[in-house]
Amino acid sequence: MSHLALVQRVLPAYRASFFDALAKATFGGMSVFAGQPLPQEGIQMASSLQTARLTLGQNLHFLDPQSPFYACYQRGLLGWLEETDPAALILEANFRYLSSPAAIRWMHNRRRPVIGWGLGAPGQRGPLNHLRNIFLSQFDAMVAYSQRGAQEYISCGCPAKRVFVAPNAVTRTPTHPPPIRAERATPTPVVLFVGRIQARKRIPSLLKACSQLPEQLQPRLVIIGDGPELDNVKEHARIIYPEAEFPGAKHGAELAAYFSEADLFVLPGTGGLAVQEAMSYGLPVIVAQGDGTQNDLVRPENGWQVPAEDDFALLFAMQQALSDIPLLRKMGQESYRIVAEEINLERMVAVFQQAVQSTQT
Repeated sequence: MSHLALVQRVLPAYRASFFDALAKATFGGMSVFAGQPLPQEGIQMASSLQTARLTLGQNLHFLDPQSPFYACYQRGLLGWLEETDPAALILEANFRYLSSPAAIRWMHNRRRPVIGWGLGAPGQRGPLNHLRNIFLSQFDAMVAYSQRGAQEYISCGCPAKRVFVAPNAVTRTPTHPPPIRAERATPTPVVLFVGRIQARKRIPSLLKACSQLPEQLQPRLVIIGDGPELDNVKEHARIIYPEAEFPGAKHGAELAAYFSEADLFVLPGTGGLAVQEAMSYGLPVIVAQGDGTQNDLVRPENGWQVPAEDDFALLFAMQQALSDIPLLRKMGQESYRIVAEEINLERMVAVFQQAVQSTQT
């Protein structure tokens, strides 16, 4: 595979390791083009890449990113394509990115492939659905985050043989063995949350669930992270579950110690980059259902997916989990196996390589 190019609306910090790994695996190297988010998005950006070559463009945002009518135009994209002259291009498969059609035409005029990448294409009604399907039809191959996303692309008319699944991974295959945990938990089991303290993480619901568990199951709750809602969450904890601990943001060996000590990882809201890392430490997980990216990661064998904003479902799952520690240990072993064998950064890179190669035959 010769030089590869990849375009992102923005470059979040958690994607840097994937782009560098893909660049390292690409014979001709890789260039990345990305712009800046709006301040209210609160995205932690990567300012540089170690292996891939990064060019920062200028994003023109139309409306708020949360609006269904949001659109973005990236200045300088065609000039960057002229400069990098890639053999293949990877684009986010989002028809609201108004500069993408011109980039696709630039590549196709030179008989070079364009690979789409995205969450999927949930059903819509009206003219937007038609515009999206026309946009998707221009890609030579598609990479979806999940099996559900892949099926949505196929339903939109993308040929099944050119649709690939690269489960959304942010961590490498674990090199450490899973911690050895006792068959029985300590008298007080440890429940762990790791992430940015934001409203969408729904940490007050986790506090409420802990307080409503039977007394003998009420855990030591450790909430690791920082963010705009930290003070509010601490106030909730003071009233609802004063036993909750807030060690602050932790990284590296410090964070690893918390993962190793925990019995269960819980993410009651959306997002959750730490889920895979928790699984790499042999932890069963409870997560809120979202855009489908968790479907391949969290299964009945290693955890629970609960409906978003359903506090009773969260409570029920936690009670199930903490009532059967031997089963919890088996589920943790399965978590470790999934990230060691199926869903990791190396596997994600391999699928992208496969998608690009499929367009060159």
